[in-house]
Amino acid sequence: MLRWYVINTYSGHEKKVKDNILRRTTSMGRTSSIRRIEIPTEQIVETNKDGQKVQTERRTLPGYVLVNMDMGDDDAWSLIKDTPGVTGFVGATKNDDHRPPPLTRAEVDRLLHTQTETRVKVRAEFTVGESIKVI
Repeated sequence: MLRWYVINTYSGHEKKVKDNILRRTTSMGRTSSIRRIEIPTEQIVETNKDGQKVQTERRTLPGYVLVNMDMGDDDAWSLIKDTPGVTGFVGATKNDDHRPPPLTRAEVDRLLHTQTETRVKVRAEFTVGESIKVI
């Protein structure tokens, strides 16, 4: 059964880990066991020094990647665990199985922003002594 799990990675290596898992999944023929790999991000509108608004994407959970996979498959579990840059799965292990519990549907919706419309956060940068006008 395909469920969502959280993988802990080296901070800043989320994209490399995602690419490595996708590459290893196709080369080992495990595409049925590992369905999706997502890096939780959000859109932020920042004001640069020229006063222009720039929309950027920021990771909401640096060092973590979400994977939709079948944990019952031992080969898929070891494929993820042995991927370079992966430090392990997040969550307390069940019994003596050393397998983490899956995320709930509410947690997945919150992390991937699938339940609600995508929100854009606005962030402005100011320097000390700069005067600002709030409208």
